Amino acid sequence: MEQLKHECGVALVRLLKPQSYYNQKYGTQSYGLNKLYLMMEKQHNRGQEGAGIACVNMNATVGTEYMFREKALGKDAITEIFDHVTPEWTEAQLYMGHLRYSTTGKSGLQYVHPFLRRNNWRAKNLCLCGNFNMTNIDEIFDKIVQQGQSPRIYSDSYITLELMGHRLDREVERCYTEAKEKGLENTGITRYIDDNVQMTNVLRTTMADYDGGYVMCGMTGSGEMFAMRDPWGIRPAFFYKDNEVIAVASERAVLQTTFDLQVEDVQELPAGKALIIHKDGSSSLETILEEKPQARCSFERIYFSRGSDRDIYHERKQLGQQLTAPILKAIDGDTDHTVFSFIPNTAEVAFYGMMEGLRSQGLSVRSEKVAWKDIKLRTFITEAGSRNDLASHVYDITYGSLRPYEDNLVIIDDSIVRGTTLKESIFKILDRLHPKKIVMVSSSPQIRYPDYYGIDMARLEEFCAFRATIALLTERGLWQLVNDTYEACYAELRKPKAEQRNCVCALYKPFTVEDINLKMAEMLRPVGMKAPVEFVFQTIEGLHAACPNHQGDWYFTGNYPTPGGNKLVNEAFVKYVEQTLKAFV
Repeated sequence: MEQLKHECGVALVRLLKPQSYYNQKYGTQSYGLNKLYLMMEKQHNRGQEGAGIACVNMNATVGTEYMFREKALGKDAITEIFDHVTPEWTEAQLYMGHLRYSTTGKSGLQYVHPFLRRNNWRAKNLCLCGNFNMTNIDEIFDKIVQQGQSPRIYSDSYITLELMGHRLDREVERCYTEAKEKGLENTGITRYIDDNVQMTNVLRTTMADYDGGYVMCGMTGSGEMFAMRDPWGIRPAFFYKDNEVIAVASERAVLQTTFDLQVEDVQELPAGKALIIHKDGSSSLETILEEKPQARCSFERIYFSRGSDRDIYHERKQLGQQLTAPILKAIDGDTDHTVFSFIPNTAEVAFYGMMEGLRSQGLSVRSEKVAWKDIKLRTFITEAGSRNDLASHVYDITYGSLRPYEDNLVIIDDSIVRGTTLKESIFKILDRLHPKKIVMVSSSPQIRYPDYYGIDMARLEEFCAFRATIALLTERGLWQLVNDTYEACYAELRKPKAEQRNCVCALYKPFTVEDINLKMAEMLRPVGMKAPVEFVFQTIEGLHAACPNHQGDWYFTGNYPTPGGNKLVNEAFVKYVEQTLKAFV
């Protein structure tokens, strides 16, 4: 319901045959471009702020362009960049695409991937894109400044490009020295470098110090290509290869659709490893960093990834099915006077699971499409009251879908983050149906902590569960715990990052989930609303049961997989107290 931004989606295509092969077999000179376009459109859900593509033609003659790039902003960026593609693109063998959602608040064409570092040596040209968010970019920045570099822009993308570019330069120089020792000269040296650059060396010396979630993709002007996944497995990546093509995407179903594959044909990129594709088309999986305790992002399964994936579809259904017992408790078992529905569009699969769970108990249940999401309304009116009135009509209702004052309304969503849309729009519009009671169901647990690995959830005060907890601490005379937690966070920040623990967890310990649910219902219920509201959330145990291979749950539990997560959450609470609760400083 409340749109979360997510960084980002990647697509790589490496053609392994001459262009004439694809022209003869598939009847097109644009086989690689067409596949890249389809992969990007199928991942449009992962980025609507901008998009970019790049390619390399290894057969280009000296003195002509061999590395191309196009970028654009806006939800129609994919169409725009492919409209600008010239015939030279069809002669390339390496293609790379990216879809962007900013989680940092930075916008503009300069922040749209791929990023390109130019050089007269083909092997030193580097093009980079990724789905990543780093927690320690300040440390990486200091490291490259100490090396003598002076980055033009302070962002994890540009800094990574400069750091990796520096390491690529050193790798080329290593090959140059070897070539000279072998007695090679002039273009013989160039050919030796192009044939012997080892991207594993570049990645191992670049990525060793990073803390964060990432899938890092790149290609060089000489024809090397790679995709690397963080050692915790936080961000997703999948690949497929046969004798015609190698392809990488952020989601498995995208590769299945693009290349007409079965589930078993697609492989998941292992954590800490890189898929390295060499100039000659050979490829291998190489260990770049030692695998850490796995923390695959569960929000990918709940919300971000397309529900058309076989496993994600079943997981989302199970998330809904597991909620039947607390839902029946909330309506006192009165299914004869209850209508079941969902918030469009991402909660639909969880809704199917909820209904199956109810019917599996022999219950006769009624379902209706109660809520409809309209297009985004323009806020061209400047008065605050008018803007709020417009915002309340983002959703519409199906009139007559339940019996006024007789029927309960159970409505499921995939997550409840800030609660703003509930208060300003959904509860107001649903109340017009005059339900006896509204049971608001979330197929995910309460979101209590920020994410620092690529989801747009960075400030504690944004979360309705956190605000409800602060309100409970105030009401129950436990305000000293806020002061104690502030002091504890401040003390942790004086320690080395690797030794820090998440002290914000202490704020939630005095309360049960039900305590926070009740306070949230009170705080998010708009003035004038008639129907009572009750919240039902997924449990942590239920989440892990439904998504057994994706145990990353830090936004629910505070169990950050990397030291940088603990550091940043402590910083977030210190900043919250100092900026919002100034009386405590």
